[in-house]
Amino acid sequence: MDVEVLGRVLSTLPEHDDHPYRSGPWRPQTVERAATDLDVVGEIPADLDGVYLRNTENPVHPALSTYHPFDGDGMVHVVGFRDGKAFYRNRFIRTDGFLAEQRAGQSLWAGIAERPDSAVRADGWGARGRMKDAASTDVVVHAGVALATFYQCGEPYRIDPLTLDTLGKSPWTPAGGVSAHPKVDPITGELLFFNYGKEEPYLHYGVVDANDKLVRYTDIALPGPRLPHDMAFTENYTIVNDCPLFWEPDLLAKGAHVARFHPELPLRLGVLPRRGGGDQVRWFEAESTFVLHFVNAYEEGDEIVVDGFFQSDPEGKNARWPGDPSYARLFRMLSLDGMGTRLHRWRLNLTTGRTREERLSDDITEFGTIAQNRAGRSYRYAYASSGAPGWFLFDGLVRHDLRTGDQQRYRYGAGVFGSEAAVASTTGRQGEDEGYLVTITTDVAADRSECLVFDAARVADGPVARIRLPERVSSGTHSTWAPGESLPGWRDADDPATAVGLGR
Repeated sequence: MDVEVLGRVLSTLPEHDDHPYRSGPWRPQTVERAATDLDVVGEIPADLDGVYLRNTENPVHPALSTYHPFDGDGMVHVVGFRDGKAFYRNRFIRTDGFLAEQRAGQSLWAGIAERPDSAVRADGWGARGRMKDAASTDVVVHAGVALATFYQCGEPYRIDPLTLDTLGKSPWTPAGGVSAHPKVDPITGELLFFNYGKEEPYLHYGVVDANDKLVRYTDIALPGPRLPHDMAFTENYTIVNDCPLFWEPDLLAKGAHVARFHPELPLRLGVLPRRGGGDQVRWFEAESTFVLHFVNAYEEGDEIVVDGFFQSDPEGKNARWPGDPSYARLFRMLSLDGMGTRLHRWRLNLTTGRTREERLSDDITEFGTIAQNRAGRSYRYAYASSGAPGWFLFDGLVRHDLRTGDQQRYRYGAGVFGSEAAVASTTGRQGEDEGYLVTITTDVAADRSECLVFDAARVADGPVARIRLPERVSSGTHSTWAPGESLPGWRDADDPATAVGLGR
């Protein structure tokens, strides 16, 4: 393995830390590296061609008072594959907030578990205000450029998907910012997004075309401030949501952002034409829950089918916290088993206005992904991560066959954790499971990380390739796959590592 240190970011974090989300699997990285000639166990498939991108949270400075794992500075990792070879690189996202805190040598904005008025600076971002936009939640590729986004509605940061250089902010960004989980339709090339906030109408929806031009931005009225985290789409429609877990209004009026679940209110799913206006939304009611992530949606006759993860207890009151009990209440809403996240289906009938729903699996899973060419279309296979008890950690993969109900499972092993796995398309094959599943794991005991490659049709057989990375990667959030043919410059050099300045 040939490793190059690209840069060392100045950090003021303590050398020894007992915070559960700044230690163990979540121990942050502060060194930027690049590596070629990676050690491989097994064989990298020759038809795996493209890049796996993963976003992670890596705090550089101590919190003002109380650290939450979603406060960390965004760092993107890339593992590139071509001709049976792989390279790796990681870089911090140079957001305005990150650069300002580097200059100051300390945290300047309040985190999610801190009062906004405790911030050193009052010029924060997002739905919560006075908060740092870390661009640390999600990453997608649109129009040949990676976009990193923040769940509290920041500014999408454009990133070169090969070098990971920060290219600036998307010029079409609206004043309300963009939430995490914008959706890219691989057929039309459109990017669909939303944002939310504390001012009426509380929700907005937008469309960016294949040429990176904003072509629709519309208000969507909600009863009050909400906390939507995801959206879905079909060939002709977009699905937004109004979940009954939101900031308690009386406390919000006093400046306290305390999220509570209101089981007396239904889940509402809103359907509007893909380029429609907010006045065209049709709302469908369903059993009360909070949906953190949707998997896919598609049209079937008079119905829109929406798949996502139903939470039986969005406040996670029965979470089994494995560590210091003083952290249990603060982080219970990160516990997948405490919240009871299970794959679920909603059927929205456009003729009758009625909703039918059903549970698709009894397994505790989240972070569902699908083959990219099935996004917004009828599909059969969903791939999800299985939740480790108590923590916001994932201990394995599950392949759901939504036609037969069969499931394949793979566990990483004791003390080994992964995150969102992306479905990687292959050269010349279009079958839904004729590809690979790619993820990065963190092995705490061995103090190392690997990039694992699975045959998407045979997940239970285990990885066909284990690629050793030069440093242990912090457990993080979301990922994506970009095929090589979609990346400018990918074929400009004999070796893609050379094209991005690595190797000889």
